Amino acid sequence: MNQPLALVTGGAKGLGKAFALALARMGYSIALHYNASEDEARQTQREIESLGAKVHLLQADLTQPEEIERLFSTFDFRPSAFNLLVNSAALMPVGNELEDWDSALNLNLRAPFLLARQAAKRMTDGGLIVNISDVGAQKSWSRYPSYTVSKAGLESLTKVLARALAPTIRVNAIAPGLVLSSDVVSDEQWGKLVQRLPLRRAATLEEITSALEFLIKNEYVTGQTIVVDGGYSLI
Repeated sequence: MNQPLALVTGGAKGLGKAFALALARMGYSIALHYNASEDEARQTQREIESLGAKVHLLQADLTQPEEIERLFSTFDFRPSAFNLLVNSAALMPVGNELEDWDSALNLNLRAPFLLARQAAKRMTDGGLIVNISDVGAQKSWSRYPSYTVSKAGLESLTKVLARALAPTIRVNAIAPGLVLSSDVVSDEQWGKLVQRLPLRRAATLEEITSALEFLIKNEYVTGQTIVVDGGYSLI
């Protein structure tokens, strides 16, 4: 029996890396996509291999549709093995410039659609597509308008794809809350945000990746967004 294969976009670092490592522990071989983060991708490759899993590095700029086609055409996504796509690659621009909208919508929303379309052609034995959203999809973050709108669109796309690709392919989303701090938020701001949460702490990576494990194991869930946010959506 072929070892199952998962494609994880943006898998070199951050949440994408956490998903890739979690899948490796579950027995998947990993097609690890990265764009500019080659050093981080090779480090993640070593960590995955240390778990005894196979990993293949795939470089592509997902904002370019022809690069997505190239990614799939240059790697053997065998239908007997390829059954999972995790759309994790994303960016979070600050501001409201035209280029922010173009870059955020192209990577955060259009790319998952094009990736899902390519993946579905190859998942002839069935499969699962998981889009990584954000609790921000439910918010009105005026500092990150293009990001917020793109993630809201991604959750809508998840439902559309779930209907279009059923019954052989399931499509769901995971919407994390506060997990990893970023350089667009200061340590002081991050601390204040965490203290506003009903659970008063950030999520662990394991608490986010366990949502992916649930979606893999429960084959009766499709078209849903699992929110893992410590109650952020309540405030």
